[in-house]
Amino acid sequence: YHLRPMADYANACVAFERALVIAERIFDSDHPNVAMGVNNLGLVLQDLGELPAARAAFERALAIAERAFGPNHPDVALIFGNLGLVLKDLGDLPAARVACERALTIDSQAFGSDHPTVAKDVNNLGLVLLDLGDLPAARAAFERALAIAECTFGPDHPAVATMVNNLGLVQKDLGNLIAARAAFERAL
Repeated sequence: YHLRPMADYANACVAFERALVIAERIFDSDHPNVAMGVNNLGLVLQDLGELPAARAAFERALAIAERAFGPNHPDVALIFGNLGLVLKDLGDLPAARVACERALTIDSQAFGSDHPTVAKDVNNLGLVLLDLGDLPAARAAFERALAIAECTFGPDHPAVATMVNNLGLVQKDLGNLIAARAAFERAL
């Protein structure tokens, strides 16, 4: 496995922008397809490190999706989750927490509390809580996400490894070095 060259991201960005122009011509600017196109553009901008532009894309996508689907639709939750992570990367941790909690609330209502999408939301919230320094809450979030992922995917899935690694990070920050080592070794 290797990272795609940055030129691939730049080319993807150009492609998404062209597709978005076409979608806006075919549909109107408030169509759900446009929301998902803007969301996808935001993901590429985030990968390019253009975080303010990514934030603007996610906020635009969110506004369109909320109008199209209503405030409690899983597509709205998806965009809230993406917005939460870019806000985290921008250092706006209180807003990131609100966005991640909103994604979690929507998905919990839509799918139930033990769905893999909920595990992803809880994991993302844990990352924000970790950056906020709320270590007990972050640990609880990672433990909950891990439990859901293990039940869904089994103990050896890559998603489980990611959540075990995150649990190791918070254990390290809590000073639980033996638990952190065990988590990192399991993730590896």
